[in-house]
Amino acid sequence: MKVAIAGAGSVGTAIAADLFANGHEVLVLEQDPDLVERLRPTLAITWIAADACEVSSLDAAGLATVDVVVATTGDDEDNLVISLLAKQEFAVPRVVARVNHPKNQWLFNESWGVDVSVSTPQLLTALVEEAVSVGSLVRLLQFEGGSSHLVEVTLAPESPAVGTALSALGIPREAAIVAIVRDGRLVVPRSETVLQNGDEVLVLVTQDAEPEVRKGLVGA
Repeated sequence: MKVAIAGAGSVGTAIAADLFANGHEVLVLEQDPDLVERLRPTLAITWIAADACEVSSLDAAGLATVDVVVATTGDDEDNLVISLLAKQEFAVPRVVARVNHPKNQWLFNESWGVDVSVSTPQLLTALVEEAVSVGSLVRLLQFEGGSSHLVEVTLAPESPAVGTALSALGIPREAAIVAIVRDGRLVVPRSETVLQNGDEVLVLVTQDAEPEVRKGLVGA
């Protein structure tokens, strides 16, 4: 997979290093040429000193050939512009954008070319809730500009889903159970899988179908 990362700050360089270590082709665009020269010897990826908010810079970097663009600058306006250009001008299949200020989260949607937005405060909140909430539906990750989410619920003893096979659960077509964690082990969901008390159930669901999923797994 070929990935372009905009922004060579601590977040961008950490992501670049991880992706490179996992065997992906990575290029990083950074507007500070001095920073690029300092970082170039540290990681054997493609470093480009350019403004990722300029169409000409993105074109010269070959953005039309990448599979994923990650906008990780410390400026939300820049990340939105980069996302929009990546999607509209270069038809990049997947665009991931960093949200620096939670009040701007609502802007990071498909209208700005964002497929997945990542807000550190919201992610931390979700992880805290996921750790302490039993019998509650917790949103972990947002996709497609807010139209769909990855949610998690740890089944309580009174959940209507306990003792029920997935095929009989009545999950709406706009939702899919993607994984079950039971006693620290991953259970691949199958139609005959019977849910148990304490199961952590991960569901990909659209916003419209979320109330029905909550009713089926939580009961309220």
